[in-house]
Amino acid sequence: MSVRVRFAPSPTGYLHVGNARTAIVTWLFCRANKGHFLLRVDDTDAERSTLEYEQAMKDGMVWMGLTWDDTFNQKNRNDRYNVVIEKLKADGRIYACYETQEELGLKRKTQLSRGVPPIYDRAALKLTDEQKAKFEAEGRKPHWRFMLRDGVTQWPDLVRGDVVFKEREMSDPVVIREDGRPLYHLCSVIDDYDTDITHIVRGEDHVSNTACHIQMFEAISKVEGKNYQPQFAHLPLISDAEGGKLSKRLGSLSVKSVKEEEGLEAMALVSLMARLGSSDPIEPFTSLEPLMEGFSLDKFSRNTPKFDVEELYRLNAKILHQTPFAKVADRLKAMGMDKIDESFWNAVRPNITKLSDVKEWWDVTHNPVTADIADKDFTAAAAEVLPPAPWNETTFNTWINSVKEKTGKKGKELFMPIRIALTGMEHGPELPVLLPLLGPEKVKDRLLQKKAA
Repeated sequence: MSVRVRFAPSPTGYLHVGNARTAIVTWLFCRANKGHFLLRVDDTDAERSTLEYEQAMKDGMVWMGLTWDDTFNQKNRNDRYNVVIEKLKADGRIYACYETQEELGLKRKTQLSRGVPPIYDRAALKLTDEQKAKFEAEGRKPHWRFMLRDGVTQWPDLVRGDVVFKEREMSDPVVIREDGRPLYHLCSVIDDYDTDITHIVRGEDHVSNTACHIQMFEAISKVEGKNYQPQFAHLPLISDAEGGKLSKRLGSLSVKSVKEEEGLEAMALVSLMARLGSSDPIEPFTSLEPLMEGFSLDKFSRNTPKFDVEELYRLNAKILHQTPFAKVADRLKAMGMDKIDESFWNAVRPNITKLSDVKEWWDVTHNPVTADIADKDFTAAAAEVLPPAPWNETTFNTWINSVKEKTGKKGKELFMPIRIALTGMEHGPELPVLLPLLGPEKVKDRLLQKKAA
């Protein structure tokens, strides 16, 4: 059986890291099995869906390297949905309900007060034609529910193991609004049926939906004449680093903000999300290909994985540390750093966390700095013992030991005045790396506060 998967985000907001994890895992599973990847845009919610969010979602997928083989929007498939809906109505699996939201709310409140589950009582099935006509004469428009059969629905989940649901522990789901528009549940199932999706990977918050969807697949198979049932893998939702619910900042951290605001590498996010919650170690990868090797859904645990932004930054740094100049040259130019060459990049890349950090190194080494030197006698003494050229990364230690011997300073009193004199900052680029980039003349000028520095 050839593998066919889909990633189906709703363009009602920017693609966030939780959904990105689902996309990455689904894509790697697909490519590891030489399958077909469908990007489906679930835009049945016309009020909240926007082209801006849809384009941002696609841009994020491209940025992460997650190519797709086919794509379509649900909003263009209403004719097909209506065909299936009419067949399901005729078969008695979709039925009209006339309760208002207030009436349904009162029913739920009454059930809860009696200590019973708030399950829809199917009162609509007892309505006579006369009662329905009276409601419609009053201006009421029905919403429509899918009738769940009694009994048990179960499936072998590829992450959770065997899952069992007793159907009368759930309400018949609403599948069509009062205005006639079909809801996510039914549209998604019809699309999966029509595109022969073999594996559905999604979050564990969809487990109860899946129990309903399996019955919808069975009902559609009956009226359409093609037996169909996909396999499911429900990934546990991610938590914060302490194991709690994601904060507002982390929960809303979008792929767009990871790229544009955080300034991180795509492969840092992919490297983390591809293995978060699995038995494989989280490591920095510079391309998707190695992640495909040995990729398997059965490596993912049911335990809640912890998402740590700091780990994302650590991965980002490690990826940049092994990135050749050729892969960043154009990006550096776009950032206004077109004068940076390969030797400069190789010198500073082991000391950066984000690509934008390079600008700090460039500014410190090539632009004038303003330093408030409190003890000019000390920096003048330091200038007197500067080692001769050529300089390398061992020069700083040689020099600082000479300064210590000459002045008797140590600790912060030794290092901080030199850092401030050379960089104008109390924190910043590592001085052993910085020194040879500045060179003897510029270092001396800055220690003595000459304008050329």
